[in-house]
Amino acid sequence: MSCDLDAVRWEVPEPAARLEAADTWSTRSRDVVRVSGPDALSYLHSQCSQRLDDLAVGERRWSLVLEPTGHVIAVVGVSRSDDAVVDIDVDPGAAEAVVARLQRFLLRTAAVIEHLAEAGEVDPEVERARVAGGWPRHGAEIVVGSTLPAELGVADLAVSFTKGCYPGQELVERMDSRGASAPWRLIVVMAPAQVGDVVTAAGEDVGVITSAAGDVCIARVKRAVLASDPH
Repeated sequence: MSCDLDAVRWEVPEPAARLEAADTWSTRSRDVVRVSGPDALSYLHSQCSQRLDDLAVGERRWSLVLEPTGHVIAVVGVSRSDDAVVDIDVDPGAAEAVVARLQRFLLRTAAVIEHLAEAGEVDPEVERARVAGGWPRHGAEIVVGSTLPAELGVADLAVSFTKGCYPGQELVERMDSRGASAPWRLIVVMAPAQVGDVVTAAGEDVGVITSAAGDVCIARVKRAVLASDPH
């Protein structure tokens, strides 16, 4: 089946709607990875896209965990629960990839990384809120090894452009400094569809449906589509 953008309403997710979806998604059905030890916070600061060296106990921030190439492994929440304990909440099914990536550079570091808890079932209303706000999910909009940070539209929440180096920084900084955008972006489509449906515009294939929740879905589309954004 296909979804014709010329026949339905669609939009680029607004920052406020995306933040609301992120807040709802972050409190439900999350895998948890724990990093503990004297070097836990400093190590994560060196590995994540967000500034974490000044993270206070009880505070939580969004971040990206990236491959050294700059491709996205996961969008995560980082919370400091104690002086030497940091919990990372991740999408269902993403913990194994996050642990493997963080273990890769854990050399001569006083920190232990463990997969602490599995997510439960995702409530359909929470999933719908995520989709309606255009918030990306592991295994749907985020495909390990191929998704670029700029595709997801979350840099304003999950990236610090003033911190020091971290794996994947070069690609993130290069796209930001040059004002470049990814060849693919996410849009929200107000129409019933199925994951995998082809998205068309002006008679051409321009993308694919990546998430669907009743009468709303997320589509990954070519950058040129955004030039005709109805808003």
